[in-house]
Amino acid sequence: MKFLVETSARHVHVTKEDLETLFGAGYELTWKKDLSQPGQYASEERVTVVGPKKELKNVSILGPCRKATQVELSMTDARSIGVAAPVRESGDLAGSAPCKIIGPKGEVEISEGVIVAKRHIHATLAEAEALGVTNGQIVSVRIESDGRSLIFDDVVVRASDNYALAMHIDTDESNAGACTRDQQGEIVK
Repeated sequence: MKFLVETSARHVHVTKEDLETLFGAGYELTWKKDLSQPGQYASEERVTVVGPKKELKNVSILGPCRKATQVELSMTDARSIGVAAPVRESGDLAGSAPCKIIGPKGEVEISEGVIVAKRHIHATLAEAEALGVTNGQIVSVRIESDGRSLIFDDVVVRASDNYALAMHIDTDESNAGACTRDQQGEIVK
């Protein structure tokens, strides 16, 4: 059974409080486009992520607001700004890297929250069952591409009826596999 492999570019998730610090009191995110996961969207808002070495401008904020502010970068991005970001699942922020986030109305210093997202597959419970996997299971996924086919190991399955079937990799991983916009993958055992 094949599924879509999507490239997740650098982005930020913010709390309502941090959004208001960055953009002003009472500010709300402006929807730009829906993402593959139900209820998730890219917003029009952009921020600058600052590390000890340099900054990344025009980083997208994804909505809706979350319980904790989180910055997801590729390993290349993290190293380029001088941040030692660990590979983690989204939301696993304890002890992760710090940074500064700058918006048009203010800035936020986070003491932790910068991660390189662990590659993962989102699936409903029924889709996970059809794939022969369970929530939290670590699998390998093969992708076929022109001259750069590869197998991604250490892919975590995230199964919940709040998800839609898709695998997420970052830009470094996508470039390594010469992935296309409609890239397909399949679990290998």
